[in-house]
Amino acid sequence: MEKNWYVVHTYSGYENKVKTNLEKRVETMGMEDKIFRVIVPEDEETDIKNGKKKVVKKKVFPGYVLVEIIMTDDSWYVVRNTPGVTGFVGSSGSGSKPTALLPEEIDFILKRMGLEDKNLDVHFEIGETVTVKEGPFANFTGKVEDLDATKGKVKVMVNMFGRETPVELDFGQIDKLN
Repeated sequence: MEKNWYVVHTYSGYENKVKTNLEKRVETMGMEDKIFRVIVPEDEETDIKNGKKKVVKKKVFPGYVLVEIIMTDDSWYVVRNTPGVTGFVGSSGSGSKPTALLPEEIDFILKRMGLEDKNLDVHFEIGETVTVKEGPFANFTGKVEDLDATKGKVKVMVNMFGRETPVELDFGQIDKLN
């Protein structure tokens, strides 16, 4: 069984409450091996009130929560019966299983939120020498010091002015040294 992302419909304004309730239910019912991440997609917007800037989070899909699940009768039941959940999007009727989001749909949403899918292929190793192929450090070489596959980030120690300097880059900005 593979894990997929599903869209859960909630009462409007209850998205964060559903996220909290569902995460607690997953823990108390021992479903950590079937229900993984629960996300309320949000964007940051800058509001100006009384001449002051304030960054506020706005829900991208009000009334919806994204859940990463291995769909079984048990996991479907746990999510479906979480307080505040009105149902899954893409299921026709109370007993039918919903349709999962396509990989490109969830990738787009996660990237927009600054979260990358955790299943990134990591082709680099700590200690490996790489070349920076774009950005302000293009054509520099350095050693990989740290990898964060969940965010798609890598820390590379680049030699600048005779000093080792840590630079955080995206996986796409580096190449293996040939």
